[in-house]
Amino acid sequence: MRMEDILTPSRCLCAIEGHSKKRLFFRISGLIADEAPGVDADAVFHALMAREQLGSTGLGQGIAVPHCRVEGCSEVIGTLVTLRQPIGFDAMDDRPVDLLFFLVAPNVRDDDHVRTLAAVATLFNDEDFCFTLRHTGNVDDLYTVTVTYQA
Repeated sequence: MRMEDILTPSRCLCAIEGHSKKRLFFRISGLIADEAPGVDADAVFHALMAREQLGSTGLGQGIAVPHCRVEGCSEVIGTLVTLRQPIGFDAMDDRPVDLLFFLVAPNVRDDDHVRTLAAVATLFNDEDFCFTLRHTGNVDDLYTVTVTYQA
């Protein structure tokens, strides 16, 4: 998996206000639907919330990888978000989250979603990478760091 295959500069949001998990999910669902023909914002929102009900996608260390499968989605879509102020996320370590990578995948049973999720989790397990993202000041740099990072 190459990050540039699932992420675009327009789906990178830098130092935004998150307010709450629900409001953030609503905003990101709209962004994804605006960029992905055939994907409905309400479907993304409800799928993200339903997945979160199964257990928090907060990995710990201020990082979360919300993900879901959605009808109408034809390829794995990524969205990277850094928050100005961390928000509560029910993460495993109870720390609030300030760094998120959203994944929306087609509603088919294949390994692409799982492989991509594993690759993203591995990448965000790198402390240097996360430090760099947290200290990146604009969207273009956020995108560039993400697609070019080598551990």
